[in-house]
Amino acid sequence: MPEVQHRSRRSVELLLAEDVPALGKQGEIVQVRAGYARNYLLPQGLATVATDHNKRMVEKHRVKLEEIAKERLADLKKLADAISKYSVTIEAHANEEGHLYGSIGAADISKSLRSASFDVAPDCVRLEGPLKELAMYTVKVQLHADVATEVKVWVVPAASPK
Repeated sequence: MPEVQHRSRRSVELLLAEDVPALGKQGEIVQVRAGYARNYLLPQGLATVATDHNKRMVEKHRVKLEEIAKERLADLKKLADAISKYSVTIEAHANEEGHLYGSIGAADISKSLRSASFDVAPDCVRLEGPLKELAMYTVKVQLHADVATEVKVWVVPAASPK
């Protein structure tokens, strides 16, 4: 009896165009079953056939992305250095004991940094809780997974109108 070859058991080499959960990230070369490639990955545009040309193009793109990431990291380190030398002053209304009527949060600190031309998003400001008293605080600013700094935040009483 002749041996029957099953097409569905063959694997094909594909280059992922998008991140695919439980399979791989964009730009990776993966081995998948022919049916999975033919019926899902290729028609959905999630992958392409891994030709030598496509592999070279992905490698060039990856190198370019690495260079951009290095430049961005260097810029963030310069920004972190500048922020560490700066101190933020925020005026707030407080009672006689120095307790604020409201509180100072990450958005307020981010707004003050942005007004001083430091582009810092509120989610980069790491507070352990809202600032509720007149005082000087040292607040951590996490610009990137590898770039963190601290900024001094002065919470001072607001000038009362006379």
